[in-house]
Parts: sequence; structure tokens; C-alpha cells
Amino acid sequence: MSLCLQARKLACERDDRRLFADLDVDINSGEIVRVEGPNGCGKTTLLKILSGQLSDYEGALYWNDRPLRDVRESFLSNLLYLGHAPGVKAGLSPLENLAWYQALSGERGNEKGRLEALENVGLAGFEDVPAGQLSAGQQRRVALARLGLTPRALWVLDEPFTAIDRDGVAALEATLLAHARAGGCVIVTTHHELAASPQLRRLPLGQ
Repeated sequence: MSLCLQARKLACERDDRRLFADLDVDINSGEIVRVEGPNGCGKTTLLKILSGQLSDYEGALYWNDRPLRDVRESFLSNLLYLGHAPGVKAGLSPLENLAWYQALSGERGNEKGRLEALENVGLAGFEDVPAGQLSAGQQRRVALARLGLTPRALWVLDEPFTAIDRDGVAALEATLLAHARAGGCVIVTTHHELAASPQLRRLPLGQ
């Protein structure tokens, strides 16, 4: 099924400062949309609006040509959002963190799938180590393991390349590209310069 998230005439203010106005956005199946702009231009705010987390804005959102408010359950069942912080619980192991995320999302899941997801992000052997003892890059990989564990068509990712090494960057780029080529949608903010591809489109803010 072809998917489309649309935003029309979006405008948002924070602390009496207009971040953006009259913003029209279309994110379609097969696209990686990189939101770009200087610090403070509203990139994270836009991602939170597009993922349905904020209501303090002007304009309208549509999911597959229907107002998002009318199809919110369908929208959320297709959405995977990863924020700027890893969102990993320090007292839980990577394996337990993934189980917790799945339970929170209402997914049944199984340990085999979680182990495979952790292996795919380079965390084989660290499955049972408390996340608080892992490096920042390893904690980020725990969060990124959800990309291979949770089947969602729309990925909204805020600075997912933060703290990961060169091999992790290359693997994540390949993962985003494969998701788009398979018909998924990706909205991403990153200071990392993504390799040019037919799937990549840029969305500048603050210009």
C-alpha cells in the first residue's frame, strides 16, 4: 500500500518566536526526507508535530488523504519514533529494554527476535549487560535495534547517528535506504551528511 503523510500550512511558535510558517510537506512511500537547518530552527519540533506528539501548532495533518485526527489509530500503528535521546532505561539490559518497548507498543514479540535485532546492530554479547554500563554509542544501538524489531512503515528519527562509530553509521545508512526501497517512509534530522540517492529528499527550515 502506498503511504503518504501530508502537512498543510504548518506554523509554530516557541517563546514568542516563529519557528516556521505556511509549511507544506508531503512524505511518500519510498522516500527519505532529511529535515535540515541551523540549531533552533524547529527541526525537532517539526518531527514531534509530524509524529502526532504536539498539538500546539497551526495547520493540518493528513494520513493517506484523511485528517490525521480521524485515523490516529491507523497512523500510530504505522509509526516508529526515535527521539534525540536514546530513551534506554539504564537499569535494564538491552534485551529487557527491547522487551519493555514491545510490551509498551502492544507487541507480543519473542526473545529470539530481540536477540537477532541486537546482533544486527552489533550488540551480540552485550544482551544482558545493564544499559547504564554501556557506552553512549552502544545505548544508541539499543534504541536503533527497534528499527529491525518493530515493523512500522513510517520512521521518524531525530539525530539517530549521534554517538555511533563509522561502522554503525554505514550500517544505519544502509538500513534507512533499504526501508525506503521496500516502500517505507523515513523523516530524519541529522548533522551527518547522508549519501546522495534517488530516495533522499531535503527539507530545509530556517531559510
